[in-house]
Amino acid sequence: MFYEYLVIAGYFILILGIGFAFKNMAKNSTSDYFRGGGRMLWWMVGSTAFMAQFSAWTFTGAAGKAYTDGFAISLVFFANTFAYFCGWAYFSARFRQMRVDTPTEGIKRRFGSQNEQFFSWALIVFSFINAGVWLNALGVFASAAFEADITLTIIVTGLTVVFVSVLSGAWGVVASDFVQTLIVAVISVACAIVALVMVGGPVELVQNFPTDFVMGPDMNYGVILVGTFIFFLAKQMITIMNMHDAFRFLNAKDSDNARKAALLAMVLMGVGSIVWFIPPWASAILYPDAAASYPELGNKAADAVYLVFTRNAMPIGTVGLLLAGLFAATMSSMDSALNKNAGIFVRSIYQPLLLKKNRNVSDKQLLNVSRWVSFISGVLVIVVALFFKSLKELSLFELMMSVSVMVQVPLLVPLIFGLFIKKTPNWAPWATVIVGMFVSWLTANVLTPEVFANGIGLEQALTRRESIDVNLMITIAAHLVITAGFFCSTSLFYKEARDDHKAGTDSFFRDLETPVIADFEQDEYDKQQRHKLGSMVMFMGTGVFVMMLIPNPMWGRLVFGLCASTILLMGYLLKNSSKPKNIPLKNAQSETATLEKSQTSERFNPEEGR
Repeated sequence: MFYEYLVIAGYFILILGIGFAFKNMAKNSTSDYFRGGGRMLWWMVGSTAFMAQFSAWTFTGAAGKAYTDGFAISLVFFANTFAYFCGWAYFSARFRQMRVDTPTEGIKRRFGSQNEQFFSWALIVFSFINAGVWLNALGVFASAAFEADITLTIIVTGLTVVFVSVLSGAWGVVASDFVQTLIVAVISVACAIVALVMVGGPVELVQNFPTDFVMGPDMNYGVILVGTFIFFLAKQMITIMNMHDAFRFLNAKDSDNARKAALLAMVLMGVGSIVWFIPPWASAILYPDAAASYPELGNKAADAVYLVFTRNAMPIGTVGLLLAGLFAATMSSMDSALNKNAGIFVRSIYQPLLLKKNRNVSDKQLLNVSRWVSFISGVLVIVVALFFKSLKELSLFELMMSVSVMVQVPLLVPLIFGLFIKKTPNWAPWATVIVGMFVSWLTANVLTPEVFANGIGLEQALTRRESIDVNLMITIAAHLVITAGFFCSTSLFYKEARDDHKAGTDSFFRDLETPVIADFEQDEYDKQQRHKLGSMVMFMGTGVFVMMLIPNPMWGRLVFGLCASTILLMGYLLKNSSKPKNIPLKNAQSETATLEKSQTSERFNPEEGR
């Protein structure tokens, strides 16, 4: 285990180094701290958009589901891919064109200050819950890998994330996401290739899977699997492409880079939907008793299948690299949540409160408050993760799905449908959330899978797996019909004469269709991003190259060598692209553009030339 600990230590040093490297880029303003001033390149934004939907849960709860049920889990991630495709086609550029620093400022521009306050508090609380699930998933895996105390693992990891988020804000968060994307890609591809070689190829993987590879076990009604996928397409669209999760694209330097970022996230998610789960699928053939290796995890035992595979099939040091990938995935999701929460609290709660008291605070003071809010948020997330640790009767997959469908969807329905339906009364968004919460309670306690089965006269009783899937389908369908239907129907009660926010709404939709164009000052930011990240990536590649010295068989050393070469090449290309190029003056001037300033008082931070 010495080499595994060494790899983890090297990874943490790299992440801390990223925090220091990008510290100066977040010192000027709260806009820099919350979203990098809207100056980031598409490959940075795309990686953070991708990592926001990727956490340790993918390698634990989702991997456990792949191990037991086969191909079905990929359908969830294909739904993510579809959502990012829609982001490329429509949403991502428009999110950037909201011209705000935080998502709740966008909510204010669309729905008014009353809804801004409501959603600010609601979304902050939900972020604590969601980040707690992610951190708990990491704790489960790490405690099994190192036989360490899960509580200590959660606390140490959580505090590291807090450090990066507090120190460098959005720049450090997004930069670490890019590096972490490389780590995840390297370990995923390496494990997938070895797994396929061990089982004899993809055909043998499908044919020799212990149960039906597509349907999985305990599935008497194939239509349930099809229905679950269809409803997941709608569910992931709501939970990814909404005004709250628009924060990922607010970082982009212009509309075009936002669209490219969504395309990159789509490609990464589409490829990962298969590559991530090849090792768990292979493990079901190679290690049929893998779940019994960690009985202390209770019903979460199957969630450690990735660990079983890497310990048995991969060269020494890979477990440490895998843990680095898991830390990367969880930290990227958690630090984004902390940074976003700080922006929401400072811009939508703290600053308006001061204005009501006629107190003016400088942007530098607000920046200091933002750092304190990030720190306190991180501590609260650790507390939530420790609570979820005690829920051993739920698998990580069930825990994640329950939180997402029962709580997240009702919150986000008005934040996506509000982009299409313009004429709604001021009370429509918060009233829709209340209706949605009632719908979640209704599907959990009244419209149960058993009631559904009896209602349509199924001959066979639903298995536990089918009951879980049917419950998800019922809940999503109820939110689409009742919750979304309620929001849309509120337009019947809209009275233009009573709408004191009409000017703000009109300005919002006008900006939503107006492209953002980067100004000429952007060149210096582009150069810094490429140079700093290129250096960080080359440090990481050097570290992986040194792993060739670990006493492994020749093929194991070769695996690390190929991984290191790929990472070093990426770092070299980034650094090389940061060198100044001779651009003809005429072309340079043609790239300079400014946008008309918005005249509405609803915009807190009008952008000039962005």
